[in-house]
Amino acid sequence: MKFDDIDLKLMAELQRDCTISLTDLADKIGSSKSVCGRRIQQLVDAGVIKRRAAIIDQEKVGLGITVFAHVKMKKHDSRSLEDFSDFMFRYPQVLECHTMMGDYDFLLKIIVPSVADYKDFFWESLSKAQGVQEVNSSICLVGSNVTTELPLSYITPEKGVECR
Repeated sequence: MKFDDIDLKLMAELQRDCTISLTDLADKIGSSKSVCGRRIQQLVDAGVIKRRAAIIDQEKVGLGITVFAHVKMKKHDSRSLEDFSDFMFRYPQVLECHTMMGDYDFLLKIIVPSVADYKDFFWESLSKAQGVQEVNSSICLVGSNVTTELPLSYITPEKGVECR
């Protein structure tokens, strides 16, 4: 599947608002409802669109603390790293778990209601996870430019970027 202008416009609009009607979407990108519907389904089938979701203001629902935790493991074999990553996704407060290169093995994005809740998570779960050697946590004071929109301007039909 190669992305063309219609695909790129669809993805851009759906990143901004996935609740937009097919009629409005077709008007915005200059295409027909049937083309939009078919193309969206192709993007879903190809796994490009993983899911559609609402973005909730974390502070308005009482989840005002964002913590970034750098985790260093005792062992660096692929099994230990995979096990830790799988283990972390058992916890709904861990929104992201990235395997890293450099001084730390993982970067976790954790969202909780309070510092006390993070302390509990840290002592009861994170620090006790098998293979953890060290955790360095940073609490975010102000989140700015937080988005879920990918920079699709890097993808152009001329570059021949294909869906993998």
